[in-house]
Amino acid sequence: MNFAICNETFWNGDFTATCEAAARHGYTGLEVAPFTLGDITCINEADAKKIGDVIRSFGLQPVGLHWLLAKTSGYHLTDPDPLVAQRTFDYAKQLVDVCAGMGGSILVWGSPQQRSIDPSWDRNDCEKRVIDFYQRLSPYLQRGGVTVALEFLGPIETNYLNTADETIRLLQAINSPNVRLHLDVKAMAADIRPIPEIVRDSLPWTAHFHANDPNLLGPGMGEVDFSPIAAELLKGNYQGWVSVEVFDLAMGADVIAATSMRNLKAAFVNDADKA
Repeated sequence: MNFAICNETFWNGDFTATCEAAARHGYTGLEVAPFTLGDITCINEADAKKIGDVIRSFGLQPVGLHWLLAKTSGYHLTDPDPLVAQRTFDYAKQLVDVCAGMGGSILVWGSPQQRSIDPSWDRNDCEKRVIDFYQRLSPYLQRGGVTVALEFLGPIETNYLNTADETIRLLQAINSPNVRLHLDVKAMAADIRPIPEIVRDSLPWTAHFHANDPNLLGPGMGEVDFSPIAAELLKGNYQGWVSVEVFDLAMGADVIAATSMRNLKAAFVNDADKA
């Protein structure tokens, strides 16, 4: 299995040091939050390649981008305002270009606050706009060799796309090979269905996977048993990245990265041996 980690885990303003830390802990991929790159709209193809080259110089692969709309303003996925819609679409195209220029292939689209539906908006109209958005974006994705991995999130975070089933229905309507599903352990824990069951049923649609825990730490660092999850990924012949995404860094980035890697290796190796 290919293990990556999100760069904001180590972020202190030094991109090179971040890459060194990820490689030192045994990860082979780096997932990048755009806000760590400065103003993403100012990054051209040559700049993006330089970023990818730095990542590759440490033996890492650029996985792609996540936290796409974090620390931004003026963007929203379901807003009925055509100016907001166009601004968001143009920004999405820029994200595709930066991701492809780096050598990445995944855009994890979470951004709960920038997709939640205001009570005054018609929900069906909102969904039509989302379908149209990704259908129009698909040619750009295909040209760049990039896939949007749509992330469902719990109802505490957003009121739109809260389950795998809901998201898969949307993906069926979008009908694009470059718009797929993202699975996140913290998000799946908010569902009433067992996480291994969600993983098993969703794998045909899944392009990317975030390993973490509802306690905001890494895989195996909370109450969720990661071993049955790893078993489903192995049985389903999942070929994508398993990327560590944490939110609580109070223990320190090095402790979290090391513990997460140790837990991932234990879960996947043990389940592979059982198979």
